[in-house]
Amino acid sequence: MSDAAGRGAAPRVTAYSFDELGPRTAYALWRLRQHVFVVEQACPYPDLDGRDPEPGTRHLLLEDDGALVGCLRLLDDGDALRIGRVVVAAPARGRGLARLLMEEAMRVVGDRPARLDAQLGLAEWYASFGFVATGPAFDEDGIMHLPMARPGRG
Repeated sequence: MSDAAGRGAAPRVTAYSFDELGPRTAYALWRLRQHVFVVEQACPYPDLDGRDPEPGTRHLLLEDDGALVGCLRLLDDGDALRIGRVVVAAPARGRGLARLLMEEAMRVVGDRPARLDAQLGLAEWYASFGFVATGPAFDEDGIMHLPMARPGRG
């Protein structure tokens, strides 16, 4: 996808329910998560945890020039939305695309409270979206994480 001037289309983030994904999109989503979390970060864990198809789950997909380059998952935990599985493919990093993805997630979250478990090195970045630490750091599958939350606004 390119415009008339030969520049690629602007990156865009779109939210989908599980049923809206379609088989090829779902495959690309899970492939990206597997490549980054399991292969790149050498962290074997059960990515397919049963929460992707829940009715309240939203998958935010980041496409750049027609290719899936990032995603995150919003889970409805009832009292708050949980942000997780935040990923940008290695070739697309360093361009502010993760920020674009999180900005859209925060738009979807709106005034509701939100939680996440930040990889420790990204805690300051998540703080820029209003998240604060809610407990001590913990090891999850060999990677240190920090529980964080952003209170509801309203």
